[in-house]
Amino acid sequence: MEIHDAYHYRVIGRAIELIDAADAPLSLEGLAAEMNMSPAHFQRVFSHWVGVSPKRYQQYLTLDHARRLLAERFTTLETADSVGLSGPGRLHDLFLRWEAMSPGDYARAGEGLTIRWGWFESPFGPALVMGTDRGLCGIAFASETGPEPAMADLRSRWPKADYVEDPTFLRDWTEAAFGGGGEVPLLLSGRPLQIKVWEALLAIPSGHVTTYSELARAAGSPGAVRAVGTAVGRNPISFLIPCHRALRKSGALGGYHWGLPVKRAILAWEAARADATA
Repeated sequence: MEIHDAYHYRVIGRAIELIDAADAPLSLEGLAAEMNMSPAHFQRVFSHWVGVSPKRYQQYLTLDHARRLLAERFTTLETADSVGLSGPGRLHDLFLRWEAMSPGDYARAGEGLTIRWGWFESPFGPALVMGTDRGLCGIAFASETGPEPAMADLRSRWPKADYVEDPTFLRDWTEAAFGGGGEVPLLLSGRPLQIKVWEALLAIPSGHVTTYSELARAAGSPGAVRAVGTAVGRNPISFLIPCHRALRKSGALGGYHWGLPVKRAILAWEAARADATA
């Protein structure tokens, strides 16, 4: 059973390319024709994926959408103490609970740890999901990078672990993660600053954004913006630890480990769903 039809995300990815290349907003008929689809089918695909019309969704995909998010949905993270451990990280009806590996476990690079993995279809293309008995420890999106680099990237986080292909073990957690309901445990492995940054990211509500400098202050290292940016990029659990919600002060998207088209699509998807349910 597929969790999500990747066909929908492929349509979104092609739409992003078309919108970027266009000199003016494209009509429903124009977008549909470019993708060899009827306007009615194109409308159904978009509405199924995000809950708003293609015309409205196109507004979320424009390059200046990140600037509007900063102006209208900017989240201030005043101190690390204000972040908390879990509750603010809710995504729709999803509740995340997480724990961090001890420094000793981290230093052992996964030795003695069994990590199960599997490929799933997500709202944002093929997703590689990894987990242990204690929770999910990795989610990678492969639509831009390809499957082999995604696998190598996640395995490099725990180079001495034993890896077992077992999507059945991960299916319930994965369905909860991308379906928006239920509880998902996470197991984080990183240096102290990285853990603090990932904890701060969990405090940013869906449909909102913050800046790298705000994250640095929340992590207790206001002068370490560059290091914080690196920590954001090293987040092993994409989407659930929402590194895509970190932007530059200028409104530029900044980088994204799994490709900027994926980051734009996730931000647009979240903002559109937030507006649709408001």
